[in-house]
Order: sequence, then C-alpha cells, then structure tokens
Amino acid sequence: MMTRSRRLRTTAALRDLVAETDLRPRHLIQPHFVQPHKGSSEISALPGIVRAGVEDTVRQVEQDLKRGLRSVLLFGVPDAHEKSPDAKACHDHAGVVPKAVTALKKAFGSDVIVMTDVCLCGYTSHGHCGLVDEEGTVLNDETLPLLAEMALRHAEAGADVAAPSDMMDGRVAAIRTRLDGAGFTQTAILSYAIKHAGAYYGPFREAADSSPKFGDRKTYQMDPRNAREGLRDALLDVQEGADMLMVKPALPNLDLIWRLREAQLAPICAYHVSSEFSSVKAADRLGWVNGDQLMLEHLTAIRRAGADMIVTYAGREAVEKGWIS
Repeated sequence: MMTRSRRLRTTAALRDLVAETDLRPRHLIQPHFVQPHKGSSEISALPGIVRAGVEDTVRQVEQDLKRGLRSVLLFGVPDAHEKSPDAKACHDHAGVVPKAVTALKKAFGSDVIVMTDVCLCGYTSHGHCGLVDEEGTVLNDETLPLLAEMALRHAEAGADVAAPSDMMDGRVAAIRTRLDGAGFTQTAILSYAIKHAGAYYGPFREAADSSPKFGDRKTYQMDPRNAREGLRDALLDVQEGADMLMVKPALPNLDLIWRLREAQLAPICAYHVSSEFSSVKAADRLGWVNGDQLMLEHLTAIRRAGADMIVTYAGREAVEKGWIS
C-alpha cells in the first residue's frame, strides 16, 4: 500500500479540514500613528497607513472593528517642538497617546484592546530610545523612571497593555513596579523581548519621525547574529513581570519564535515590521509578485512558527480584502 499525502489536498474543503495553522482577525494587531492635530497625512513608505489625529483614529478603529479587528497598537507622533533631550512630553497627562486611549475607551470600551508603545525615541530631540549623556552614551538606569511614568500615563488613560520597545535592561520590572504601586495591577505588559538592530525599521522611522540623529541603536537593541541572547532576555522579562513576549522583526526570526514557543508558555507576539510590509508593497507595484498572496503567506508563516498574535500593517487589508475571515 502506498501512502499518498495528495489525497488530503484534492479539494479546498479537505485542505481546510487538515490545516494545521489558523489565521483569524483576532490574531492581528493594527498599528496606528497618532498625531496631535486633526486630519491625517499619508506615509509614503507605508502605503495605506497614515498619521492621524485622535478623531480620525477613532473613526478608523470603528471601521476596523466592524470587520473583526479588535486590537490596536498606538504610537505617538508629537510635533517637533514637543521633542526634548529629556523626553518630558512622553509622560505628559495631556499627551496625544493618553488622549487617544481615553477617546478609544470612551467609544468602544472593552470591545477594543488598546496597546500603547512605551519608548522615548519619538519624544527625544536626538531620536534615541533612552536618555543620552554628553558623550552620546544611551543611559540605561536613568531612562527607566521615564519609561515607567510613560506607561503609567497610558494606564491612567485606560490602556489595556503597555508595550515597552526601548530595549533598556530592567524596564519591565520598573514598569511593573510603577503600575502596581499606583493600583494598575490589571494593566498587562507586552515586552519587546527579542528586538534586533538592523535595517528593517526604515519606513517606521519615517512614520514615527524617530530616526536617531547620531550613531545607531546597536548598543541596546540585540545583535541579529545571536539566538541564545534573545531567549535569555525573553526569559528574564517573564521573571520581571512581562505577561506577553514580542519577537521583532518576524520573518528573519521565525527560528526564534519557534524556540521561544518551545521554551515559554507565555503568549508570544511577533511584529511583522515596516520593511517586511513595504517591500511586498513595492514589489507588487512593480508587478513582480502578487502582493496580497505574498502578504498572507508572510502572516501564515509567522503563525505557523508559533506566534499567538501578530502586529502587522497588513491587518486592515487582510479583513477588507477577505484574505481571512
């Protein structure tokens, strides 16, 4: 008798019956870039994604929610005059992210999961993710209180999840301690546990206006040549109080998603980052690939590797165009 795997591929119904990987709207987290002023502006490097004021963001989230997208990740894009070396605007009670969180929670309550980026890069005049001394060194311990205050402002506004992306050592413990001390024991932390330095973030930095004005981020973001380092840091984040773990970027790190899944029971999120999205869009525009099909294959591969959820700029398209339902 001959085993024929093709017997279970003969019809769409059979293929669906034995499919091992599921991709649904509930698995997707849509990023939003929120600006202080009304209206919206296109982001050339991220086709279909915009910077938007609070009101426009609420309207877009409402449309997405009707199609099944329930989770958002908010990035604040303050005006240039609000940036400073000490990033003081990052923990302003009247900042754009707290305003957006409050508006979203008022409009949708618990129907929408609101996650917020916790990092200084968009608020510092030098563009680094932490405070910097006179020699240009990014200061780890001095940055932690600012990150904790930033997370607290978001929690006070009603955020469900604080997502620190700064990559300072000890920031999960600092945020957890500050939140718990202020009574926000139910606010979850999604830690960017494995986040590699590299060339994958260019379009994002245009969107968030967060490029470093000097140097690079290799002293605090991880070396992509290392695997054990990332796993070690992820496990440390769980010990410090992280509820979920992020791997970023996603496709170059499918091996780490898998290895982290094997090593840890906490939910795992993967960030399908700006260059992963934009490169597909560019190739589709040139007619080199079927962009919709390739984007879906990206997301499926990330889920297959073990990610429970995916931050992706393609979330809205996935539900609008019916790639998933």
